[in-house]
Amino acid sequence: MAAIWKGSITFGLVNIPVELRSAVRTDNISFRMLHEADLSPIKYERLCAAEGEPVPWGEIVKGYEYAKGKFVVMTDEDFKAAALESSKVIDIIDFVKEGEVDPRFFETPYFLIPTKGGEKAYALLREAIRKTGSIGIGKIIMRQTQHLAGVKVVGDAIVLEIMRFANELVDIGDLSFPSSDGVRPQEVQMAEQLVGNLTEPFDPAKYTDDYRANLMRIIKAKMKGKKITLEEPEREPQDAGVIDLMSRLRESLEQGKAKKQGAVRAGRKTAAAGEKKPPRRKKTA
Repeated sequence: MAAIWKGSITFGLVNIPVELRSAVRTDNISFRMLHEADLSPIKYERLCAAEGEPVPWGEIVKGYEYAKGKFVVMTDEDFKAAALESSKVIDIIDFVKEGEVDPRFFETPYFLIPTKGGEKAYALLREAIRKTGSIGIGKIIMRQTQHLAGVKVVGDAIVLEIMRFANELVDIGDLSFPSSDGVRPQEVQMAEQLVGNLTEPFDPAKYTDDYRANLMRIIKAKMKGKKITLEEPEREPQDAGVIDLMSRLRESLEQGKAKKQGAVRAGRKTAAAGEKKPPRRKKTA
């Protein structure tokens, strides 16, 4: 995987040469729009809303709509005037405690890889971040755009996450949420017990994209000229009446216990089947 940015990361007077590589990959199934009659791909034209005619690229400009139907036209010179000076440095401005940052700030992760000569300083920064439970907050310019960035540790890697600026988050005060006044202590206790019963070590391989898997099964079948029918999952009828939280919690707890007991029994059977019996000793005359 090629580096998408090369430069250095600094904290205090320490400078670490690094390169940036993507830490995630997209795994979407892409589709083309086709003409049903002959399966030819559909092309899109840039049409003028007023004239209804195609417009060549040379006649297209960028505009900012400051009111309905009213625009300020922006030229290349305007964008150049607003552009920031290109920089190849990620300057950590502050370190903050990891738990203080709203998860909504974080967007896209990248691996920071040390380049020649930066290995020791890289390990130093990584261990300092790990031991203090901190996140470094800085800024980076990528593709002529400035981004807020968080620098954190994942295993042996330093990960840079592109962050949203504060004005990009919806103020929680703009929405209303229920208070906890109507929740009884017994309900909280049972809900905590239910959460405890459902708690397992995190295994990312356990969670798969079922919709994508279904699409690929259908696509592969159609490639072979076959037709596949997927069974719809059975859904429990919705209770139109008032929900009795306590009874639902009790039922959920019983289901959770039964599921865990079944898993334990299955594990014991597997372990027992794998055990080898000791060989019998031959009787001596």
